Amino acid sequence: MKQFAVRNLRLCTKDCLCLYVCPVGATDTEDSVIDRQKCTGCGLCAQACPSGAISMVPQTYPPQQPKEKPVLSAAHALAHSKAEEESMARKLAAESSEDALYRLLAAAEKSLRLVHEDLSRESGYMLPQSKNAKEKLQEWIQNPPTQDFPKEAAETLLEKIPCNEE
Repeated sequence: MKQFAVRNLRLCTKDCLCLYVCPVGATDTEDSVIDRQKCTGCGLCAQACPSGAISMVPQTYPPQQPKEKPVLSAAHALAHSKAEEESMARKLAAESSEDALYRLLAAAEKSLRLVHEDLSRESGYMLPQSKNAKEKLQEWIQNPPTQDFPKEAAETLLEKIPCNEE
């Protein structure tokens, strides 16, 4: 199975060991992106990364496992409530004049975002090659979830990432 390296920016501590072990120079700490065109999938960077920020992922993901409607409905409802809670925490943090309260609300916002992302991933919306992800991107292009939603980026993703369920 052909693989390539990806970096989780949340985990990267900029130790830069990946720079020294990558035989083709695909790792770059300047913009924290691993160049997929150069990456040969050897995995040396992932093995050397002390923070575990680099993982090897398959070039093509297997099709998503089907989920029953009641499970998806519950996950969607919970994800929606987490998104609303995240928005409230962000607003309250911005309005806060106390540093401790601001930091607490900012941490709550981040925590809620992570839970929302996990729920979305579990529902199949963050598997880039899944039919669900494609349909969700198309829905958001037609009806953006926020005013600053990057429609052009979503359109580019739809063009570049193949669907493995068609």
